Amino acid sequence: MSSNPQKENMVLGKITAVYGIKGWVKIYSFTDPMENIFNYQPWQLKVGGTLKEVKVSASKKHGKGLIAKLEGVDDRNVAQTYCGYEILADSSLLPELKEGEYYWSQLQNLLVYTESDQLLGKVSHLMETGSNDVLVVKGNKDSIDQKERLLPYLPDQVIKEIDLETGTMRVDWDPEF
Repeated sequence: MSSNPQKENMVLGKITAVYGIKGWVKIYSFTDPMENIFNYQPWQLKVGGTLKEVKVSASKKHGKGLIAKLEGVDDRNVAQTYCGYEILADSSLLPELKEGEYYWSQLQNLLVYTESDQLLGKVSHLMETGSNDVLVVKGNKDSIDQKERLLPYLPDQVIKEIDLETGTMRVDWDPEF
């Protein structure tokens, strides 16, 4: 099983809101540190199934977040049309990971099975909690129930196997939790 990113676009963050009147937008970054999102350009912006390539002409940290100015976007009304877009970049621009390491976006949408083959659901997203990352697993039509579960991302303890080829993850987890 290879943990190298495949030649595809990877979600790095999203545009959440406009900032000011001159076309700046607020950015929510999934990268760590968050400013690294600006290292991977050009961006592919995605809404629905549509991709649009953009370049960032200026960017900076603002409060606890980030703001950016997209090339050719000079007013608030145009910037507003980009709100809600996911920010993707070619995964070949990202650093290669060591064996057993994964980007968060590689874990999203994996089907999560217990060691006894019970389907708990699908990884919706991950959260940083300080001590360890947490997988948010949401039940789906094929899972044992419709519960949302928070599983600590602890390789070898809770996370027993990740298979990107089959889109599955095996966990040591009691379905009652």
